[in-house]
Amino acid sequence: MFLERRKLSRRRACDLVGISRRWLAYEPKGEDLKLVRLLCDLARGYPRYGYRMLHQMVVRQWMGQGRKEKLNVKRIRRLCRKYGLTLPRRKLRKRGGKSVRLPCRAEYPDHVWAYDFVFDALEDGRKLKILTVEDQYTRQALAVEVAHRINATAVAQTLLRLFRSHGAPQYVRSDNGREFMAKALKRRLKEAGVTCRHIDPGSPWPNGKNERFNGTLRRECLDMETFGSVAHAQALCQLYRGEYNRRRPHSSLQYRTPDEFAAWIAGAVSSTRPRTPTRPCSSHPSGGAAVAVR
Repeated sequence: MFLERRKLSRRRACDLVGISRRWLAYEPKGEDLKLVRLLCDLARGYPRYGYRMLHQMVVRQWMGQGRKEKLNVKRIRRLCRKYGLTLPRRKLRKRGGKSVRLPCRAEYPDHVWAYDFVFDALEDGRKLKILTVEDQYTRQALAVEVAHRINATAVAQTLLRLFRSHGAPQYVRSDNGREFMAKALKRRLKEAGVTCRHIDPGSPWPNGKNERFNGTLRRECLDMETFGSVAHAQALCQLYRGEYNRRRPHSSLQYRTPDEFAAWIAGAVSSTRPRTPTRPCSSHPSGGAAVAVR
């Protein structure tokens, strides 16, 4: 009507109204129902994943189906908001106390391992104690052991078993729990040629990578399941450990899985011998200056 009454061209009318002719002629495309169904299925299977993690999972499956269409993270975010798949924003807690120096930062695979305890309970109220061991460089979860009680002897047995299967690291880092400070454990580690490092009391941040894994384990496994027995809890935790290492993209590894990152490092080592391979020294392994991997 505006154009007809005043006999204006489409270009002149758009200039007067302040809109683009391309916008005027745009016809919205319908949503790709296959993409929506895939996104909803992933959100049901991984209810604790945010839109960034869902984007990475969708891209992996989308490209695996031979599709060449690029999926922007903003598109996935919009779909998550539209279909109610977003997670509530977490409240960040302020740090208390002083910042402390990180004891022995990991510089290559099997350089530093970290271990700690996570606590949960069975359906009948009995407590569970969960020992987690993680390679600080590759972020691989090496062990998740569940029991009612885990003393220093059980910790030593778990670590020695891992030494036999993965090789002994140069350092192991932990907090100041009585199981980790036990003389028997320190003696067994010294015999294996492994040096103990302990963070300052009341300051968990120097062991932040392991604390992050523990938080991820709690959000995505422990809080999502009800355990009937220790064997049930152990089986589900082992399933989650395999999922974490093989399928779950890690944001600090440039959304590689820990196993993919470890394989990438191993390939870099084999292709550059006898010289040492390099990896980026920033928190993202694909950018920044290089650091030698021994």
